[in-house]
Amino acid sequence: MKILLTTTSYQDCPGDHHTLLQTTGAEIVRERGPLSEARMLEISGDFDAFLCGDDEITRAVIDKSLPKLKIIAKYGIGVDKIDVAYATEKEIPVSFCPGVNHTTVAEHVFMLLLALTKNLMEQANATAAGEWKRMTGHEIMGKTIGIIGLGRIGREVAIRANAFGMKCVGYDLYWPEDFAKEHNIERADGVTQLLRASEIVSLHTNLTAETRDMICAETINNMKDGAILINCGRGELTHTGDIAAALKSGKLGGYGADVLDQEPPPANHPLLGAKNCIITPHVGSRTYESVQRQARMATQNLVNLLKGEKALAQVNDVKPPAALIK
Repeated sequence: MKILLTTTSYQDCPGDHHTLLQTTGAEIVRERGPLSEARMLEISGDFDAFLCGDDEITRAVIDKSLPKLKIIAKYGIGVDKIDVAYATEKEIPVSFCPGVNHTTVAEHVFMLLLALTKNLMEQANATAAGEWKRMTGHEIMGKTIGIIGLGRIGREVAIRANAFGMKCVGYDLYWPEDFAKEHNIERADGVTQLLRASEIVSLHTNLTAETRDMICAETINNMKDGAILINCGRGELTHTGDIAAALKSGKLGGYGADVLDQEPPPANHPLLGAKNCIITPHVGSRTYESVQRQARMATQNLVNLLKGEKALAQVNDVKPPAALIK
């Protein structure tokens, strides 16, 4: 039995997930993901299971992997890089790891926000270069933060925003009434109303056909002049060219993102070196604490499915395969 392991944080972080994976008795083939469709097509065909991150597991990759592939165990939450519908058609269970990284990502949101509002990068870099450059920043206390998507991460952002004395406005198709009341979150009627009301906007919605490029030139025009946008969701939620243009014009006062439409980005990516822009390399959930929780859950999902048992959390309604291990 062979398992393809691609997620780098899983491989690089110590923890008991390594021991649990060894209990499968499988040959573990390690790659440094995320892998493109082309690379997945090169190596697929001989694996019983994928333990994957944000690799492109398309219809073509699934076809190349059959009939041997029985399980796709996602390390993480987002499954937009996996053709879940086709995996379901081929009766391949797709597991995932909800509820393990929301605290870490919410902290990352505020790291980016504070760095932008306090001009951290420019001043720290200037000081390191021997220049004593003193700039005037902004407080976030009293500011309105608009949170698009009030799942686990969005809710943790709201909790921290309250602690900073911010006003919260939220939008979600599935409104968490009790949570919103408890944490004083005003409900926006739609994205446009939220954008118009907020000095800061934080994106925490899933990537779908409807949400792709949801922040673009048209929607940016609805934002306050100089507003700050934080994206720790998916890079494709924003239109890269329009974000770059809005930063250049000053319509956007800052953009902090842990995700891009191309990862890793090419050297000529429009947001690299853009004004008032901080990009981190998709590490919002990459703390030792979060990685160990996430890796343990991803591995337990895999082990359960290999035993013919239910995963702890599964995206699609597919029965486990016949047991491959005891």
